Amino acid sequence: MRFLGNVLATVVGIFVFLMVFFFGFILIGLLFGGDSETVEVNDKSVIELDLSKVNYDYAGKTNFKDFQWYKDQHNGLSDIIEAIEYAKTDDNIKGISILNNNSNLGIAQTKALRDALENFKQSKKFVYSYADVYTQKDYYLNSVANAIYVNPIGEIDFKGLSTEIMFFKDFQEKSGLKMEVIRHGKYKSAVEPFLENKMSEANKEQTLALLNSVWNSLIADISKTRNIPTARLNEIANGLLARTPEMALKEKLIDKIAYEDVYHADIKKALKVDADEDYNKVSIEDYAEKIATTTADYSTKNKIAIIYAQGEILSGEGDVNYIGEGSMRRSLQEARKDENVKAIVLRIDSPGGSALTSELIWREIELTKKVKPVVVSMGNVAASGGYYIACNANTIYAESNTITGSIGVFGTLPNFTQAFNKLGINTEQVKTHERANNYTPFVNLDENTRAFYQESVEKIYSTFVNRVAAGRKLTFAQVDSIGQGRVWSGQDALKIGLVDKIGGMDDAIKEAASLAKIKEYRTQDFPEYEKDFEDVLAQFGFAQSKEAIMKEELGIENYEILQRLKRLQQLKGVQAMMPYEIKIN
Repeated sequence: MRFLGNVLATVVGIFVFLMVFFFGFILIGLLFGGDSETVEVNDKSVIELDLSKVNYDYAGKTNFKDFQWYKDQHNGLSDIIEAIEYAKTDDNIKGISILNNNSNLGIAQTKALRDALENFKQSKKFVYSYADVYTQKDYYLNSVANAIYVNPIGEIDFKGLSTEIMFFKDFQEKSGLKMEVIRHGKYKSAVEPFLENKMSEANKEQTLALLNSVWNSLIADISKTRNIPTARLNEIANGLLARTPEMALKEKLIDKIAYEDVYHADIKKALKVDADEDYNKVSIEDYAEKIATTTADYSTKNKIAIIYAQGEILSGEGDVNYIGEGSMRRSLQEARKDENVKAIVLRIDSPGGSALTSELIWREIELTKKVKPVVVSMGNVAASGGYYIACNANTIYAESNTITGSIGVFGTLPNFTQAFNKLGINTEQVKTHERANNYTPFVNLDENTRAFYQESVEKIYSTFVNRVAAGRKLTFAQVDSIGQGRVWSGQDALKIGLVDKIGGMDDAIKEAASLAKIKEYRTQDFPEYEKDFEDVLAQFGFAQSKEAIMKEELGIENYEILQRLKRLQQLKGVQAMMPYEIKIN
């Protein structure tokens, strides 16, 4: 037996050694072997604007502490826009091609990119667009092009905006799996799916107002570049009058019906390249990497710090896809203490999340504002907790179609009592004091416990409103009247005083420079995320494989529904969260 045990231990040891060696070798290759030489940009080059891998405003900087190694990514939207701005004056770049683009960017991000392309066209260089199928959001981006092509059997989606919400009230009653809800705000609809089987009138009101405001912003831009009155664009959308390439051409939404080879032939003509030769192409990611690593100007000491806050607000360090107090507070402190940083721009793209983390970040901004100006630039969404961390800035910018507001809080407590009873499971508790057990998901929520949680929600709501009132120089009553959890578009938020100006990141940076009274400056991006070996391993191997398999087996739509349910289960503590996850179609 001892012999067999020794043999087994040896085999296991060898297996573990090989696994560690194998994954360590892969990890080292991923970390240290990915760098390549800077791409060469030849004369008469065209940038290919493929956005399939561009997901965030900020691609991130990571300090791997265990390896003493640093990684700086340059494929964020901010890098892409900076590259397009540089390409405007690059003699080797003659145009931009948007070919079968499938973008993951939100509407406000798409607006910022569209503005950059519009600015690029002022250099008399071209922007051409081709697609087999144009989704509505992608058509909005591509409508900026000088010439828009579509496949002869392609499609164009132009029908107005919509969104949908899933309700779970009947499911809870049938299954016995219940969510106890404590909230403040009549528009705080994040929890409405647990309480009703249909949308409340208040929810319908705010959702329709939001969709109309966003839609009006989109067609205003399309009208300008396509020279089609907005009234006609509404008629086209209402009657689906651009559903075929021929109909879209008749309505002047596109310029040419052709196959892709014709599209490339026309680009060659614009470049004056022989028909039998290839023209020079460079991907936007490669070009952005080149610009970021070769054109930085360090001649001026004055800096404006750009701190990116993107994703849900949670506890912990944070990453490119979620906001944590660790990286955010550290970034604000570093920028505050750096004598060369004269002002700060906080770029927010967040539906909110943890009220406690939001308060911690708000406090750090409050301390920073006493030393140097802080300007907020809102992206796709800066709602609830996302607005909480914005409200005390010196100046707040939003895009016209930014989703913001949602000043309200809620808490959810899962309750499995009915489900357990159906299964024949009963829970008994023994306690030394009346309230020793506090809340448990296995016993019905009594009125006293509910009152305690309601008290916590009311306290945080009151704090939230007071923070906004102080930051925006409004009374408590004024904020309460436009709060109650209601969401607003950036354009409507401007009218009610929640934001100061409509504009993008460039406008916010110029405002920060003006407040700091500087004319020459460079920008520095934050946060720098700190990770250790366990964090690195979590990004590879089985975790990613599982996600990929689930998407493939369930389909992306069903996978997203599953993720929504999972996130709802993870909500802990009082939440300053946007009313609901809104995906505009």
